Amino acid sequence: MSSQAVRASQIVETKHESVFPKMLDQQILLSFGILCFVGLVMVTSASIGVADAQSGDPFSYGKRQFLRLILGVLLLWLAYRIPTEVWKKNGMTLMLASLALLALVLIPGVGRTVNGATRWLDLGVFTIQVSELAKLFLIIYLSGYLIRRSDEIKSELKGFIKPMLILSLASALLLLEPDFGAAAVLLMTGLGMMFLGGVRFGQFILFVLGTLAIMIAMALLSPYRMARITSFLDPWSDPFNSGFQLTQSLIAIGSGGIFGSGLGGSIQKLFYLPEAHTDFLFAIYAEEFGLIGVVFLVAVYAWFVWRCFLIARTALLGNHAFGAYLAYGVGLLVTIQAVINMGVNMGALPTKGLTLPFISYGGNSILVMCFAVGLVLRVHYENMQAEVKPQSGGKRKKKSGGAE
Repeated sequence: MSSQAVRASQIVETKHESVFPKMLDQQILLSFGILCFVGLVMVTSASIGVADAQSGDPFSYGKRQFLRLILGVLLLWLAYRIPTEVWKKNGMTLMLASLALLALVLIPGVGRTVNGATRWLDLGVFTIQVSELAKLFLIIYLSGYLIRRSDEIKSELKGFIKPMLILSLASALLLLEPDFGAAAVLLMTGLGMMFLGGVRFGQFILFVLGTLAIMIAMALLSPYRMARITSFLDPWSDPFNSGFQLTQSLIAIGSGGIFGSGLGGSIQKLFYLPEAHTDFLFAIYAEEFGLIGVVFLVAVYAWFVWRCFLIARTALLGNHAFGAYLAYGVGLLVTIQAVINMGVNMGALPTKGLTLPFISYGGNSILVMCFAVGLVLRVHYENMQAEVKPQSGGKRKKKSGGAE
C-alpha cells in the first residue's frame, strides 16, 4: 500500500513538472526579455553624453532604466497572479477612472507641464503620465464590453457607437494636453479590437473615414500640428529649425548603413539629435546596428505580437473571450505604438511624442507595458488551466469507473 502511494505521488509530481513550465509562455518572456535588454543597452549608450553633462555620471539614465525594469518585472508578476475575472468585473470602474485622470491632469495647478504639454500628475515621490494608464484601462474596459454586448455589436449600430463615444471622449481629453500620438494610438487600438469583436464592416469603415477626417481637420486648424506636418513633408526646407530633429534622425539612420557603426559608435547622440534616449532612440539604434539590427528588432517585435495573437486565438477557441480580447488589445497596442515610433524616426509619419515599447527611456511607459505583458501571461495561464482540468478530470473519472 505504501509503495502504491509513493508511486502515485511520483506520477503526480511528474505531471506537475510537465505542466508547470507551460503555464508561463516562454516565447513571450524571451521576446520581452530581448526587447528590454536592447532597451537598457541603448538607453545607456544614447544618453551617455547628456547624462555626463547633466549629472557627471554618464550611466545615470541607464541605472534609472534598470531600476524601472526591476519594478516593471514585479508589476508583471503581480498582473500574472491576478485572475482576469477581476479585471472583467472592474472594467467599468477602470474606464471611469481613466476619464477622471485625463480630466484631472488638465486642471490648472494640478497637471504638470513639460515642453508645453500637460500630461503628468506630480505625486511628489513620482509622476504619473495618465495617458499610459488610460490606454491600458480602456483596453480592459473594451475587452469586457465586447463580451457583454457581443450580439448588439454585430447587429446594431448603437453597439458600435457607444464604446467609440467613450474612446472619442478620452481622445479629445488627450488632444487638449496636447498628446496627438496617444490619442491616435488609443483610437486605432480601439478600432482594431472592435473589428476583431465582429462589428459590421461598413460601420467600421465609415467610422475610420470619419476619424481620419476629424484628425486631418484638427491638424490643419492647429498651427502647432501644421508646423509638424510641414516639417515632416519636407524637413530639409528648414533643417536648422522646424526640421532639425527629423533631419538629424534621418542622418543617424542613413549613416548606419547595413552593419552600423557599432555599439557606442553613434555620432548623432552627441548633442545633435534631441531626445536621443527617448522618442528617437530607434534612430540611434539604427545608426549603431544598421539595417541588420533593425531587421532583428522588427522580427522580435513581430514574434512578441504573434504570440499575443496566438494566445488570444487559443483563449477565444476555449470560450475565454475576455482574455482573448485583452491579449488582442495588448498586441495591437504594442504593434501600433512601435510602428508609429519607427515611422516617425524614419520620416514616414509626422513627429509625435511616443516611446518605442520596452526600449525607450521612460518610467510610465515601461511600467505600464510590463504590467500589460503580465496580463497576457495570465491569459495564457488560464488557457493552460482550462486544458489541464478537463484532462485531469477525465482521468479521475476513468479511474473511478474502473474501481467500481
